[in-house]
Amino acid sequence: MTRGMTAAKIAITMPRTLLRQVDAMVRSRRFKSRSHAIQSAVAEKISEMGESRLARECARLDPAEEKVWAELGLAEDSKSWPKY
Repeated sequence: MTRGMTAAKIAITMPRTLLRQVDAMVRSRRFKSRSHAIQSAVAEKISEMGESRLARECARLDPAEEKVWAELGLAEDSKSWPKY
């Protein structure tokens, strides 16, 4: 958990086989507690989903249109560049 964040206690239900896997990771000291393991898994999944959304949105962009906008921006920016 990020420093300074307040925690909320929740109850979750999961298959016993999954809980045994979590407990094995805690015993092997991969995580300091069940809570830590589950927090890490949820944070990783949320991050992964966000990246997936970004990739989907980028795939929707029209490369030709993006090139036009980029070149327009470069042309405008180059006017303010110092002479070398």
